[in-house]
Amino acid sequence: MRVAIVEDESLASNYLKSLLESQKIVDITNITILASVNEATRFFVSNKVDLIFMDIHLGDGKSLEIFENVEIVSPIVFITAYDSYAIQVFKQFTIDYILKPFTSDELEEALQKFQNIVRQFESHNTLRGLALLDQPNGTEIRKRFLVNSGHKLKSIETNDIAYFFAEGKHLFLKTFDNNSYIYDDTLKDLINKLDTNSFFKINRKYIISINAVQEIIKHNSQKIELILSPSPEEQTPILVSKTQINELKAWLS
Repeated sequence: MRVAIVEDESLASNYLKSLLESQKIVDITNITILASVNEATRFFVSNKVDLIFMDIHLGDGKSLEIFENVEIVSPIVFITAYDSYAIQVFKQFTIDYILKPFTSDELEEALQKFQNIVRQFESHNTLRGLALLDQPNGTEIRKRFLVNSGHKLKSIETNDIAYFFAEGKHLFLKTFDNNSYIYDDTLKDLINKLDTNSFFKINRKYIISINAVQEIIKHNSQKIELILSPSPEEQTPILVSKTQINELKAWLS
């Protein structure tokens, strides 16, 4: 397997390289050392590796800036002397987060975790494995939802769903053909059953489909209103929760 080390301190990168070469958990055929944000960005534009070890603080910036310029799908082990970035880096496909100074035992523990995930992917379809990894308790992404329609049951494909909305004690499913159905679930649990590339929980009342967004109105940096189609029966503006604004912008991108 191919490994990349993103580290600007030569002593640290050489130490990590020597540990990787001496361990027996995974078979490493090539190790590339990248010493800056610019060097790493140029490398990942045209090269792929199986595993990345990445320091956060580099000489020309933070390694997190790399993700703004190039899409990286390889699993990552972050190695840093600072733990304040833990939540932010785990938004990437992070295998582990190791604090400096680290030992060979800590490195091998991260490699073992990586190996376990690889085995899981080999025994399942890779894309399905990625989806399961992102779902709590192994919840699978739903492709259709069963609802009551009068005295009948109706199965609705996710592509036909504009949004879910909570009203009183009930949760409703709204389709693009402007029909509403009661669905027995909660927004908190429901979001884990949806493809998060297509659906987003904007506040405590709505989970919306990307295709239902008709217009985005920015009142200020802390207030964003969405115009949905079909229009909800509720006449009040649909506002994005302040804590969700940055994630919404990333989702829409």
